Amino acid sequence: MHIQFLGAAREVTGSCHLIEVQGRRILLDCGLIQGSRRDEERNRNPFTFDPKRIDAVVLSHAHIDHSGRIPLLGNAGFSGPIYTHRACRDLCRIMLKDAGYLNEKEALWENRKRERKGLTPIEPLYTMADATASMRQFKSLPYGQTKRIVPGLTVRLSDAGHILGSAIIELWLKEGGEERKIVFSGDLGHSGAPIVRDPTAIDTADLVLMESTYGDRLHRSREATWQEISDLVGEVQRAKGNILIPAFAVGRSQDILYLLAKYYDQWHLENWQIFLDSPMAIQATQVYARHTELYDPGALELWQRHRNQPLLPNLHLSRASSQSMGINRLRSGAIIIAGSGMCSGGRIKHHLKHNAWRKECHIVIVGFQTEGTLGRALVDGARYIRLWGETVRVAAKVHTIGGLSAHADQAELMKWYSHFKHRPPLALVHGEYDAMRALQARLLEDFNTPAHLPERGERLDLKGQIRLPSQTG
Repeated sequence: MHIQFLGAAREVTGSCHLIEVQGRRILLDCGLIQGSRRDEERNRNPFTFDPKRIDAVVLSHAHIDHSGRIPLLGNAGFSGPIYTHRACRDLCRIMLKDAGYLNEKEALWENRKRERKGLTPIEPLYTMADATASMRQFKSLPYGQTKRIVPGLTVRLSDAGHILGSAIIELWLKEGGEERKIVFSGDLGHSGAPIVRDPTAIDTADLVLMESTYGDRLHRSREATWQEISDLVGEVQRAKGNILIPAFAVGRSQDILYLLAKYYDQWHLENWQIFLDSPMAIQATQVYARHTELYDPGALELWQRHRNQPLLPNLHLSRASSQSMGINRLRSGAIIIAGSGMCSGGRIKHHLKHNAWRKECHIVIVGFQTEGTLGRALVDGARYIRLWGETVRVAAKVHTIGGLSAHADQAELMKWYSHFKHRPPLALVHGEYDAMRALQARLLEDFNTPAHLPERGERLDLKGQIRLPSQTG
């Protein structure tokens, strides 16, 4: 009976953890590694375990850094079930197929260059057909239902408040007369976030795996965030520029649309054209519309009030690339929500090319930016960026609005952990090293709880009393 940390160990992406009990093997998440080109090349490395011997996957949520290697798992021989919430399954159907499309497109472009150099062509990481095939293995679980998925292991999902269908995973393990309970936080939501409910409090565990994305910082208050956006909209309107919002297609795009609808009059948005420039975000928004039973009361009330009229009368949905290109003819009055969320690909790069050099335009960063991405360079104050071999000066003002984050900040992570009785041992995952160290110090100071920062590949025995390795960093 043990757990092995295979991904998102001292880094944010590539979430993957292997649990073994009674000879059965279960994966928690199987996510794509994102970041620099060198980081992403690791996705092509063989799994460090035999996929044919994996009995089941339990998936916390649909974001690609948690789900994106599932088609690879199937290609390598995994044939078992994938348990997740129904809304997560519906979002994965969109996201994994889109990832397959991007893989095919990237391989096509790369092979054109390789052909000219006389190099051997590469295969896509996986294809749209691979992604579609993997969906046949998904099995949905509602929040709150306890289910034995293999001998010796029972699971229960609870709302993590991160995106639609995101889950905290409770696991009960039994072997040789011993019982252990592990709680995997998945990605915990920011309290009071638009649309989804706050994360569920859990009170018992023998070991907690907790994310630490924002373990070293606090978000601005909601009130200060709304005022910041209101001021920003007014400033750009007076300057006659555009607002660019790189947004993750699932979760963040829907949150932004909700806020624009909620504060439509207060922010004087009738003077703007609003574009959702992402086919995947449009599809994901339709999934959100089918799962209103998961909304918090405020979002449900707004949805019901606008049931017979559009939430945003000036919203344009850009599905075709020709529609996206047309947006770039607008010199002012456009709010452009486009992927990708870290500016590492997608249509936002085209909008940056047409707007980043204009001082009257503003770029609004609303999510975590992994090291090595274009979005992280903008957050870090890059004065020049490279787009398709061209150097573009950054004259637009860049805003980082942490209050729109879908991740809990340090105080909220501490609060979530505080609900556990007897202060169970902690393993911090899904965070950059400095953020983990800061949260580790705070946990020790406030709760006298030493938290472990597992390294990739590290294995932890769960038999007897769980003893985490002695560690100060």
